[in-house]
Amino acid sequence: MAGGGGGLTPPVRQKRGRQSRRKKKARIGFSLDMTPLVDITFLLLTFFMFTTTMLKPQIMEMKLPPEWLQDVEVKASELFTINLMEDGTLFYYTGIASADNPIKKIAFDKLKSKAIELNLKPNVKNRLITVFKIEESAKYDKVIKVLDELNLAEVPITEAITKDKDPETGEPVKRKRKFTIAPMREDDLKKIEELKK
Repeated sequence: MAGGGGGLTPPVRQKRGRQSRRKKKARIGFSLDMTPLVDITFLLLTFFMFTTTMLKPQIMEMKLPPEWLQDVEVKASELFTINLMEDGTLFYYTGIASADNPIKKIAFDKLKSKAIELNLKPNVKNRLITVFKIEESAKYDKVIKVLDELNLAEVPITEAITKDKDPETGEPVKRKRKFTIAPMREDDLKKIEELKK
């Protein structure tokens, strides 16, 4: 057969344009062992758990005396009463409120200095009992603000009291803080209403 060669093979197509002379890089298999990283993570986690202090909840610690269910008689002259009203106003009086000893209005920023002044009076020094009476519908943030002011007043009060020496032992006198939260009675509300008029 003349001229019939190569009829059984497919025709070879020629590529057009420039041919790339770059050789393709062979891909190498890659694997990462995670075991050491997991070990280090757990070691760091345990380290930080043991070395950092846990955040304490934001609460106020209150210690109740063992006789808290018993009635305790106190002198009226040793009482410092604070009344917090629904609208956030503060009133205070010492002893028993009367015409001679009226209930007085006080601002929040003056409460600390008043607490220091009354606690350091010579006749009631280290014996004054703070009574905090709160109207039932008073706002919680105002209650906390009063307690904060009273706590801030404790630092200078304690410093002043511990400067004195106990006559029997000769050691510094220990601060005896006396504080109570009491319900507001009807007669308290009436006296305050009379003051507002």
